[in-house]
Order: sequence, then C-alpha cells, then structure tokens
Amino acid sequence: MFHTRCIILAGLVCEAVLLTVLPGHASQQDQQKDSMAGMNMSSGGKGNMNDMADMKNMGPSMAAMAGHMTITPVRPKQPGDEARAKEIVAEAKATMERYKDYRKALADGYVIANPKLEQPQYHFNKEANARDADLRFDPTKPTSLLYRRTPYQQYKLEGVMYTARPNATEEDLNNRIPLSVARWHEHTNFCEAPADRVKDYQSAHPKFGMFGSINTKEACEAEGGIFHPYMFTWMIHVFPYESDFKDVFSMNDDMPHVH
Repeated sequence: MFHTRCIILAGLVCEAVLLTVLPGHASQQDQQKDSMAGMNMSSGGKGNMNDMADMKNMGPSMAAMAGHMTITPVRPKQPGDEARAKEIVAEAKATMERYKDYRKALADGYVIANPKLEQPQYHFNKEANARDADLRFDPTKPTSLLYRRTPYQQYKLEGVMYTARPNATEEDLNNRIPLSVARWHEHTNFCEAPADRVKDYQSAHPKFGMFGSINTKEACEAEGGIFHPYMFTWMIHVFPYESDFKDVFSMNDDMPHVH
C-alpha cells in the first residue's frame, strides 16, 4: 500500500508519518487533484502559509511543511458558528472519556501508528471511522485519538482528529466544523524519492518528502521522483482539554495540549 511504504521511507516525525492506516485514498489522488484549486500552500493563493498572520501558532513541524500543505481560509463568522463548534468540542470530550486508558482504544479497534518511532504525538487510528468520515461527520467517531507519552503515563490522551474525503469542498468542510472558528488542512505536493535516493528524506536539506524543497510535478519528475498531488485526507485536530477556546483547534502538534 502506497501510504505505508512511502511514509515509512520518509521517516517523518509529525502527522504525515502517523496516518499510515487511513484506507482507500491513495487511488483517488490524481482524479481529485483539482477539487480545491487555489488553496495550495506553495501557490500563493488562498491559504498560503507565507501570508498567514497566525503561522507562528503552527509550531515548527507544521511550518516546516509550508510547501506541502493546503489549508482552508478563515471565513467571516456567522451567527451560531461558535456555538456549533463548541457543541462539537463537547461531543469530542465526552467521547474521549472512555479512551483515557489507551488499552480501551486498542480494544475498540484503534491501531497505534508507528509505535516504535519516537513522536511528539501518537495517532491511534481506526479504519472504520475513517471510511465513515468520507460519507458523514460524526463527532463521536473520530478517525484518530491523539496521545502523548509522559514520564508517568505511557500514553496520555490529549485530543482527537477528524477527517473528510480528499475532494471535500470548502463548503463541505464548513458544514462539519465552521471555517470561521477552525482551519482544516491537507498534505499535498509529495515527491516520492526514487529507490536509490530514499536517504534524502532524512538529510539536513531534503529535496524529497513532506519537508523537501520539491513541491511541483515538473521538479519531481526531473529528479526521477514520483509526484503525488494529494496525501491522505482533509484533517483537523481538536483538543477539548485546552482552557482557552482559541487553542482547542490548534495546529501546533509540538506542544502538549493536556496539562
């Protein structure tokens, strides 16, 4: 399966490496590559990270992928947006109560992505929920549970991740969680290294992968790589334990969101 092979080779240390079990999206990449045109982070259009006033809130891991991400623009706030978002957060928090003991997550079919790799945040992914999320939004069925390792607790639950199909429109995403309150993102423009150059993923200045300098099909093919316009699904993290509501939908995975 492309996801597993490519991600493990890449050796990524943030969520791009973690989503190895989301089903059925690699085959959809090419036919869906134009569905969110104008929002690519490397294009200078809507959602460009270089133009984002709140880029500093993303953390170094996310910011390092500036050429390989698409992010939804902030919409003007509409009546009821914040109340709807808070309802979703409350449902997420209630769902998380069962999974404070990570062993219950495993028992319910969640699988730890790359458990042997040291990570700032561990995704426990459930394939059935990922498939359902392509069709409908259910806050009680997150695609992933987000845990941190601590000195005193093997896995400490801090949040959830929701996903939507790769070709979801801006309106689709807004109907799930208002874009005036939160920003969805998607990993894009991935240049897979040729077999004899996979060590480049972990070099100080990589050309390939999610942190690489290559983010166009032309440049990728010129280097003998395989270009993938889209990786994975649309996704959004929710951290219900944050006391300040502006941090509940944080895109900074490098800092803990449970205290």
